[in-house]
Amino acid sequence: MLAFPELFFYLFATIAVLSAVGVVVSSNPVKATLLLVLTFAACAGIWLLLRAEFLAIMLILVYVGAVMVLFLFVVMMLDINLTSLKQRVSSYLPLGVMVMLVIFAELTWVFLSDTPTSVSSDKISSENVGNTLLLGELMFTEHLYSFELAALILLVAMILALVLTLGNFNQTPSKNLDVAKQVRVSSKDRLKIIKMESEDG
Repeated sequence: MLAFPELFFYLFATIAVLSAVGVVVSSNPVKATLLLVLTFAACAGIWLLLRAEFLAIMLILVYVGAVMVLFLFVVMMLDINLTSLKQRVSSYLPLGVMVMLVIFAELTWVFLSDTPTSVSSDKISSENVGNTLLLGELMFTEHLYSFELAALILLVAMILALVLTLGNFNQTPSKNLDVAKQVRVSSKDRLKIIKMESEDG
């Protein structure tokens, strides 16, 4: 008989795997976004079972509460052509299969290797120190360059998103305003008086 933590682990793992498959398979972007929110919630439950409370709370607050809700609003506001989207899926199929095989090979190597997956340290095994303090120490000491690199990648992604949204002037008209042109406008350019002859009724 399964123990209480193992039962919830298999429950959260099953929900995470099924919802992740639904994200890939679903043809509706709104449903895919909602399924991704469910995947994050299930992963947060697994982290709670692993006693990583800080990561679980950050996953719920940052990704589910902010990022995915923003994605959901953006997807609902955009006019997405589902027909053309479905037609382009087949062109990305070989690349998707190749990435899937690479990830499967990496997971197989991790499961079959004898390398321990947990970090053995005196500080981590101490019960007087919380997860947040340990995570902060590891992030800003041993993994400082990785943390800064991740921040740089996110900054570049944000700039590219702005460029792709506002810089595509060929397909969509620009919404930028020329302030100098607005200041130079005179009343003659804005108002035109037309004299019309009155008609006798």
